[in-house]
Amino acid sequence: MENKRCVIVGAADINRYDLIRGYLKPDDFFIYCDAGLKHEKELGYEADLIIGDFDSADDPHRDTETIVLPHEKDDTDTVFAAKEAIRRGFSDFLLIGVIGGRMDHTLGNIAILNMLASAGCRGMIADDFSEAEIISDQPAYVTDDFLYFSILNITGVCRGVTVKNALYPLDDAELTTDFPLGISNEPVKGKTAEITVAEGRALLFRVRQG
Repeated sequence: MENKRCVIVGAADINRYDLIRGYLKPDDFFIYCDAGLKHEKELGYEADLIIGDFDSADDPHRDTETIVLPHEKDDTDTVFAAKEAIRRGFSDFLLIGVIGGRMDHTLGNIAILNMLASAGCRGMIADDFSEAEIISDQPAYVTDDFLYFSILNITGVCRGVTVKNALYPLDDAELTTDFPLGISNEPVKGKTAEITVAEGRALLFRVRQG
C-alpha cells in the first residue's frame, strides 16, 4: 500500500476529537477495533474494515468488511488489526484510542510499536496529551510546540543516545530499563530538539501539556 497509511482505532477514551482529527487524512485506511466503533461518528471517517471478537460491543452487522475473531486467542483485537494491515501491505500506521483505561492494554498497545518496527514499518500512537513512536537508526525531532518529551528504553538495549537543543542534553548516553534518565525533557525555546540512538530502540513521547 504505497503512500497509504493505516489508522487503527481502539476503544480507549478520546476526549479531544478536534486534536485527533488533525492527524487524519481523507485517504487513510481506517480499521476500527470492536468498541472502537464508538469513535467513528466523532472522527468523521467511516470504517474500511472492522475487526473484533465483540466482547465489549455488539457486532454491527454492516456491509463494511468485518473480521470476527474468537474470544479465546493470543492476539488482542488491536494486535490482530496491525498484523492484518501488514499482511495487506501497509507500512505506515497511526494508532488512536489505544491509550488510557486499563494499564495492561495500554502497555500492550505500546508494544505494537515495537512489533511494527520489527516488521520494518513506521508507527505512531496519538492521544489527548501526546504522541509516541519508536526511534532507532534515524534522528527524531521535537519542536518547541511541545512542552516536554521523554525517551524511554523499552527493549533492553539503548546506547549512544544523544540529545541536542534540549534543557537536559545528553551525549552518547546509555538508557536502562530500571532508571528513567530520559523522562520529561524540554526542547529549548525557538529550537528543535534532536535525538539520535546509536544502538537499540527507544520510545519517544512528545507531550503537549502537563
